[in-house]
Formats: sequence, structure tokens, C-alpha cells
Amino acid sequence: MPEISLRHLASWKALQSHYEEIAPLHLRDLFAQDPDRGERLTAEAAGIYLDFSKHRVTDKTLQLLFDLARETDLEERREQMFQGAHINVSENRADLGIALRMPKESSLVVDGVDVVREVHQVLDQMTEFSDRVRSGTWRGHTGLAIKNVVNIGIGGSDLGPVMAYEALRYYARRDLNFRFISNVDATDLVEALRDLDAAETLFIVCSKTFGTLETLTNAHSARDWLVGQLGKDAVAKHFVAVSTDVARVCEFGIDRENMFGFWDWVGGRYSMDSAIGLSTMIAIGPEHFTEMLAGFHEMDVHFRTAPIEKNLPVIMGLLGLWYRDFFACQTVGVMPYDQYLRRLPAYLQQLTMESNGKRVTNNGKPVEYETGAIYWGEPGTNGQHSFYQLIHQGTTLIPLDLIVFARGLNVLGDHHDILSSNVFAQAEALAFGTTENEVRAEGVAEQTIPFRVMEGNRPTSVIMAEMLTPRLLGSLVALYEHLVFVQGSVWGIDSFDQWGVEYGKVLAVKIIPELTADTDPELSHDLSTNTLIRRYRRLKRDEAGHGN
Repeated sequence: MPEISLRHLASWKALQSHYEEIAPLHLRDLFAQDPDRGERLTAEAAGIYLDFSKHRVTDKTLQLLFDLARETDLEERREQMFQGAHINVSENRADLGIALRMPKESSLVVDGVDVVREVHQVLDQMTEFSDRVRSGTWRGHTGLAIKNVVNIGIGGSDLGPVMAYEALRYYARRDLNFRFISNVDATDLVEALRDLDAAETLFIVCSKTFGTLETLTNAHSARDWLVGQLGKDAVAKHFVAVSTDVARVCEFGIDRENMFGFWDWVGGRYSMDSAIGLSTMIAIGPEHFTEMLAGFHEMDVHFRTAPIEKNLPVIMGLLGLWYRDFFACQTVGVMPYDQYLRRLPAYLQQLTMESNGKRVTNNGKPVEYETGAIYWGEPGTNGQHSFYQLIHQGTTLIPLDLIVFARGLNVLGDHHDILSSNVFAQAEALAFGTTENEVRAEGVAEQTIPFRVMEGNRPTSVIMAEMLTPRLLGSLVALYEHLVFVQGSVWGIDSFDQWGVEYGKVLAVKIIPELTADTDPELSHDLSTNTLIRRYRRLKRDEAGHGN
């Protein structure tokens, strides 16, 4: 990223002037002036077809965005990532999510280590273990086979496994039961374990440092639950760990042989295809997991090699920047029209917002522009009967990603055609709307016309694929990973650290003993926080008194 401020670059200034020209234009005008844009403003790779014709852009807009990408050295920075450069500047290390899905015959040497070789050693270990669990040769303490797999993690150590399991449930073993515990709220753990038999339950504790407060609190409570039923000697047969800290794992009671490693260069939100995905591999099997990795890699290759004018992550990333910085759009909606992808928006929230929710550049200077849109969404068609009203007729402009598959996995009558028709109808309605004259021509009561007018001019991307498969899921997630990279690179921010998350953890550790102390502690927070802590302690004490 050049030292000069982003807003002072020639391409940025040109985009600002262009925005003032194009902002008043309606998508109806853009389609009338450019009749073939519906076929031309598209791109395709790794099984994904992107229609971005219903965006408020022209050929000139796109060229100026590509100019901005080049002026901010996107292509050079992209190559640095693929070569293992230390692009995580605040932590001085590489971010090598791309190495997690490189083929075994590949090689990527970083800081003197062939990371691909290490990755495949762990993948082989995961495969051997998954096959043992799936075949029933892995036995619990009492000799029973495993029927329940419980993943304990938080953040990327939960959101990735949950999303992948839900997305690929069609391919999962139905005689195995999968649960996911992340919230330190006791309810999450209690409800997850309520109907399980400890003798048939395997816990996967996912924590890079094996010190994450929420994860270890839940892990210790899960161990207490197991020991209460089977005894302390049972822990080694019912707990495995995904971690980098051997000492802490062994201290917990987990056999070193049942620890699956990963590395500092794997950020949590980029880790679903690492050993963090052990529960996914057990659910869908090693072959399907390998297919998912192949989908990731296919999109990686496309992102690295395709010209930026035809590069899916580049196009989507720049479009997002166009709306965030020039139209002042604060949010992006992701609406998957597939129930299996119901957790995808939650997964993307962490991927995008933890990555690009930054206020300083790589040079440590405050940004002078907007970064990091808010991502949210729900599966279609549920959202249409909820918040789409605001998207159609509200005063807030919200770009949408609409995800659709030509073939559904569960064939039942005309369900899938009805579902898919809504994708195309919503994209059309949002783009073109309906005018006062068009509503009047329908013969409706005159007094209702203002309420029925749809302004339109609401942008959408339609992301289409043939069918949701493990390979396609990998391609789709990699698309969003690289979209985040594109935006972070242009903004000149570090997309790979998360100091805001760490700061909250530090304060919580300080407050815990103040909540649990036997006598009222001396408090040194602000007046509001001190008052809240005292009130909490009083209510907790009063409840304990009622219990007595």
C-alpha cells in the first residue's frame, strides 16, 4: 500500500467524480443504455456463476475500480500472500489459509518450513482417526462405539464446523449425532449434553492455545460431566484436542496421540479446512472432506491467476468497496436460497467483520474512509416474509448477495422451482421496481398507489451453481475469503489480526474475580461499570439467599 492516503490517489478521486455522475442513474436506465449487460456483466469460475449486471455500475465504473486495485498494488500483495510473505503486519507473520488446501504434491516453504508437508501430515492423522470413529473401531472407556460427537470451540473454532456440518448434512452419517458448544452460558452446554450417553460421546476441544476462557470453561465442565458418569480414567478415550499447546492438552488428560495440530499462520476465521474441521471430516468422511479442500484450492488458483477483470473475488470485493465508500452503505445482506446454508451468514459475519473491522492502516495511521461493512442474512424464502420489506421500500440502500442452486439435493414436487423463482423475482424487483404509472395500470384503488410503488435501483449479485456439494462449498467459502482480502488490500488495512476481540477478553478476566469474590471488592472501573458490578453481586446474593 503506498504511503499516500487512499483518498488522494488519482483512481480514488476519479471514482469520486464518477460517483457524482452515476448516482442519479437508475438501473432501468443502465439496462436501457446497455441492453446486453445482463449477459456481459458476468463471470464464472470454480463452479460458480456470478451475475453482477444488476449493480449500479457501468463499464467506466468497473475500469476505475480496477484502476484503484492496481494503484493500491492488489496484484503484488496477492502474490505476496501466496508466497508466504508476512502480510499480517501487526503480528509479523504470514497468513497461509491457502496452504491448508494445497495438493499433497505441492510445496510452500515459509521461514524454512514446508508448510504443505506439515498440513498433509495432520490431514493424514485426521483421516486415520475419522475412519476409526466412523467404522466403530474407536471405542470409548466402556467398550462402546462412538455415536455422539461434540465440538467445543468459539469463534472460528465453532462457526466454521457448525456451518460446514449444516451445509453438508446431506452427505453426513445419519447414525452419528453432532452437537456444537460455544457459548460460555451454561445453557449451551447443558442443553447439548442433556440427552447424551457419556459412554458413547466423543468431545473435540478446539483451541489454538488451549487457553481460550470460554472454550476451556466449557471443556472442563464437559469433563466433569463425563467423569461423573465414567470416572477420571475415561477422559483419554472420550476427549481429543485441536491445539498447538502440547503441555496444556496433556495436563487436561488428553493423550498426546489424540492431539491434532495447527499453526500460528492459521487465523480462527480461516480454519474450517484445518484440523478445526475434524468434526466435519467425521461427519462427511475423508473423501468428501478432500473434495471440499479441492473446491477451496480451485478458487485459490482462480484468484491467483485470473485477470482481475474476470476475477470473481476481485469483482465482488471491489463492488462491496464501491457501495461502502461511495454510496455509504453500511451493510451487506447474504441470502442463501438453500436451507443447508442457513448458518453461512453467521459464518461470514466473523470472516468479514473480524477481518476488515479496522480503523488504522498497515502504517498505523487512522483511516480516512469507511472500512468493513456489516454482514447479515437469513435463508430464502424466510427473509422475504420478514425484513425484505425494508430492503424494497425502506430508506436504507442494502446490496444483496443472492445464492441459488439449479438443482436441489432433496427432490420433492416443485419445491425447488418455487424456491428458485423467488431468487430471480427478488433480483428483478429490487433492480427495476414498479412505477406509479405501472401500479395505476393494474387498476388498484388510487389511494393505495403511493404505498405500492417500488423505487427499485437496489443492487444485487446473483451467485449461481449447479448443486451444493462439498467441492462447491469450498469454492464458495474461498470466494468470500479472497473478497475480504481484496477489500483489506485496497483499504491498506491488516485483515488478519483481531486486537478488538483480544481487548474484551483482557477486561473480562479482570472482572471475573470481582464478580465472584466472597467480600465486596475495591472497584476501579468507571462509575457505570462499578455500579453494574455491585448490582450484579447484590442480585446474585439475594437469589442465593432465596435458595436457602
